[in-house]
Amino acid sequence: MASRSCANLLDLASGALLDIPQTPRALPRVMTVPGIIADADGDSDGTSSVCHERKIIVANMLPLHAQRDPETSKWCFTRDEDSLLLQLKDGFSPDTEVIYVGSLKVEVDASEQDEVAEKLLDDFDCVPTFLPHELQKRFYHGFCKQQLWPLFHYMLPMCPDHGDRFDRQLWQAYVSANKIFADKVMEVINPDDDYVWVHDYHLMVLPTFLRKRYNRVKLGFFLHSPFPSSEIYRTLPVRDEILKGLLNCDLIGFHTFDYARHFLSCCSRMLGLDYESKRGHIGLDYFGRTVYIKILPVGIHMGRLKSVLDLPSTSTRVKEIREQLKGKKVILGIDDMDIFKGISLKLLAFEQLLQQHHEFQGKLVLVQIVNPARSSGKDVQEAKKETYVTAKRINQVYGSADYEPVILIDRPVARYEKTAYYAVAECCIVSAVRDGMNLVPYKYIVCRQGSVDMDKAMVIKTGFPRTSMLVVSEFIGCSPSLSGAIRINPWDIDSVAEAMNLAITMPDSEKQLRHEKHYRYVSSHDVAYWARSFVQDLERACQDHYSKRCWGIGLGLGFRVVSLSPNLRKLCIDHIVSAYKRTNRRAVFLDYDGTIVPQSSIIKSLSPEVITVLNTLCNDPKNTVFIVSGRGRNSLGEWLAPCEKLGIAAEHGYFLRWDKNTDWETCPLNADLEWKEVVEPVMQLYTEATDGSNIEVKESALVWHHQDADPDFGSCQAKELLDHLENVLANEPAVVSRGQHIVEAKPQGVSKGLVAQKVLSTMVNSGNPPDFLMCVGDDRSDEDMFESILSTISSPSLPFPPEIFACTVGQKPSKAKYYLDDAADVIRMLRGLADASSPKPSHVAQFQVSFDGTY
Repeated sequence: MASRSCANLLDLASGALLDIPQTPRALPRVMTVPGIIADADGDSDGTSSVCHERKIIVANMLPLHAQRDPETSKWCFTRDEDSLLLQLKDGFSPDTEVIYVGSLKVEVDASEQDEVAEKLLDDFDCVPTFLPHELQKRFYHGFCKQQLWPLFHYMLPMCPDHGDRFDRQLWQAYVSANKIFADKVMEVINPDDDYVWVHDYHLMVLPTFLRKRYNRVKLGFFLHSPFPSSEIYRTLPVRDEILKGLLNCDLIGFHTFDYARHFLSCCSRMLGLDYESKRGHIGLDYFGRTVYIKILPVGIHMGRLKSVLDLPSTSTRVKEIREQLKGKKVILGIDDMDIFKGISLKLLAFEQLLQQHHEFQGKLVLVQIVNPARSSGKDVQEAKKETYVTAKRINQVYGSADYEPVILIDRPVARYEKTAYYAVAECCIVSAVRDGMNLVPYKYIVCRQGSVDMDKAMVIKTGFPRTSMLVVSEFIGCSPSLSGAIRINPWDIDSVAEAMNLAITMPDSEKQLRHEKHYRYVSSHDVAYWARSFVQDLERACQDHYSKRCWGIGLGLGFRVVSLSPNLRKLCIDHIVSAYKRTNRRAVFLDYDGTIVPQSSIIKSLSPEVITVLNTLCNDPKNTVFIVSGRGRNSLGEWLAPCEKLGIAAEHGYFLRWDKNTDWETCPLNADLEWKEVVEPVMQLYTEATDGSNIEVKESALVWHHQDADPDFGSCQAKELLDHLENVLANEPAVVSRGQHIVEAKPQGVSKGLVAQKVLSTMVNSGNPPDFLMCVGDDRSDEDMFESILSTISSPSLPFPPEIFACTVGQKPSKAKYYLDDAADVIRMLRGLADASSPKPSHVAQFQVSFDGTY
């Protein structure tokens, strides 16, 4: 039985849990896989052929219609011209080859899959996934529609009658299906050149499988549904696996900033990741890779819609509707039948409108077109029943023999007929309580703009100003882009009724201005613009792929790629010990927290083993050893008391002593600390306003900590405090900086880098220039030390360049040339150096550090 931890579901996806038959045969590669940089992915299995631009579009369903030929019983396929996946090709250059990977809307027998796969690839550039029936049922109708889709629309299974509880077997089916999709992509991908664009919530862990196989794959993802707030999303038992799956992309797209903000908040609260805006682009640093966030709502295909406007059948239907509803104004609603579209709320508001405004009775009609439900279930049936009951009541109370206030069209409606209703309607209303995007308002705007043929059917003069009115829910993705629409809270029946009244009675001049504004936006931000913009940002996000070294870490769905500078490599203990043995004047600088003491450790004092190692290094007459920390001198003095010959630089070097027997020396340049009296009250205000924050008072500095505060609020307050203190300290001898969960105010001219410079300068002036430099640290303040000792290579005061080992703790971007994984690795390395040191106790040559010079 598979483990319930989900930590290694990559194995589960191989089909051990579900009886998934193997693909009958591998599809022929369109392009063979080229070789890749040797130390990068380890995934090259062929040689390169002629390259050309290509995009691989991956989605749950292929943009195809399928049916059997009644005469030959063979499968026949046609392109679905209304599919977004097909329309987005308009945003690519004409010579771009597009391959589609996805499922068919029909089930193909296993004996026919081989033939069908070859036909689809040759004739339609499509690669079918052929999910087994039971897997498809559990994957799509199970996990996607019964668990992910309700959750992403803010519906929690509070009780058995209110949604399905989390089912791990359905999750396992979801992972298995995603693995099959990934395998199909791998059959056709040229990982060096192709861009992969994955669509929607059905495939959110697919990026992990692709990134594991090709560390440098160029991978984008666009979510077409809402992304819920962290309070909702965090209830999902597999929340981390899905977040990490998305973070294995290079670019993640959302329709609105709200959806992106919720995603970023989840990454912050659950994974501890911070984001920042880089030249207008939002980016998350994820193990050295920058994952970019794209915010842009999808558009419509103008050409496709205009072609339907010009159909004779559309003009004919417009004339029929105008005749049928002669003398009446039309409000139009077109929605899928599901519980989130707010159809019943719309009807209740319309009922109230007729009740409050008697003048509309007999003159105003609500045409509600109901698209077939995309899923089945008790909730859909209840929504349908409520819609019919409400419509029937309104028609009975306010209707007559020749007047039906609500025209409910619950049947398949051809595209031309919907277009006709769009053109006729005075107002279009979308009252969804939650919807990812919803393109109905965009289509309505274009249809109201009309065409030459439509103008004749509508009896409108060519060039006559057009009007349209939109009433849209504030909970749908297109709402922010429609600034001229009347936005509503669909739950507030009174306000929705009043909004419909305003839309109908608004002067034509204002309707014209609103329509012109909307049409300019919709016509310029079409589906081609959306696709082109996304791909351009994807190319920008991937441009540094081959300038860094990459390798994968983590098991199962926790897999991720570490991407670091090609100059940064793991420090080999044998290598540094060898250099240590052949040198005679060594300088060693060590950070404290996170370097020789684990960052997560509650006990900050050193273990006896570490004390012994440090004493061995200090007792070697060839060594000058310093602990350089941001900690206060009293704490460091207490914890390091057993190391009598150890040098200590406290508070980033503001205080310094050579060994236990010498006095602490203070940096003389910044003896004035009166600015602390100004800073502390400001920090106190932010502490009182930010639950979980606190102030650390040092002798030379003040630090505001927000690690235990709410992640979003703490980060926001830290930014405000930083700005506030920068203004307050503008004319003071102090600087303010922001670090990991802290804001620190400290004296100017104090840094760990200057400590290293001063110690090295003293050694040189004493006639003992170092031939071995080692510096180890784990945070931003240590980067100053790395930069300082690396700059000594070009120092004219040194007779020859020393052996330099600048080492960061943890795999992350750094100025250092080496890294060690954690504090335990650091101790192992120090133990290796200690073993190489002479055990003979002898007098240690000391170089008294003076602060008389410039600091």
